[in-house]
Amino acid sequence: MRDIAVIIPAGGTGRRMGARVPKQFLPLGDQPILLHSVRAFERIAAVRQIIIAVPAEYVDRTRRLLRQGRCRKVTAVVEGGRERQDSVRMALERMEGEPSLVLIHDAVRPLVSLRVVREVIVAAERWGAAVVGVRVKDTIKTEGRHGFYGSTIPRHLLWAVQTPQGFHTHLIVKAHRLARRARYTGTDDASLVERLRIPVRIVEGSYRNLKITTKDDLRIAGLWLP
Repeated sequence: MRDIAVIIPAGGTGRRMGARVPKQFLPLGDQPILLHSVRAFERIAAVRQIIIAVPAEYVDRTRRLLRQGRCRKVTAVVEGGRERQDSVRMALERMEGEPSLVLIHDAVRPLVSLRVVREVIVAAERWGAAVVGVRVKDTIKTEGRHGFYGSTIPRHLLWAVQTPQGFHTHLIVKAHRLARRARYTGTDDASLVERLRIPVRIVEGSYRNLKITTKDDLRIAGLWLP
């Protein structure tokens, strides 16, 4: 039987959006962004526990919000670290028991679909590590000298990586432990697994699974709400 833990790191601020609180507390439709993200995983029967990591000053506020939202699968709200990677590691340390899989998802990706989550679970179970991604639409060029570009990267090789990212539990725990020991900071959790020379499977995501970082993102997400 599947036994899945979900880690949701929720840090940062809302300054870029003119807000006094972190973005996960901003309203999207009739509820805060964070509740949308949490409920996307509460719909998955195999998800047994959800651990959320937030800055220390927002632990109590987050707990109140989750109680009011009746989020029944959240087992812990923990104080996060200085970097996102630290927050994920701290949340991993608070898991109950030994789940077979861990999914890690950005708190401000509230529109992740049931289809995407299920496909990440299947891929992670089979391959050990899986990420969601969408193909890059724009032409990407490297920077050269004196204001000219250097070269054009073949677009068909490029993916914009999203979350959730899924892993066998022992694998992601080991990857975080070794990264901390080496004082290595990755760009995402998959990059920590890549250091172990373990291939990571790509799952086709959705352009609607956007990360809300600007006011425009929030407006677009409002239009895309089901």
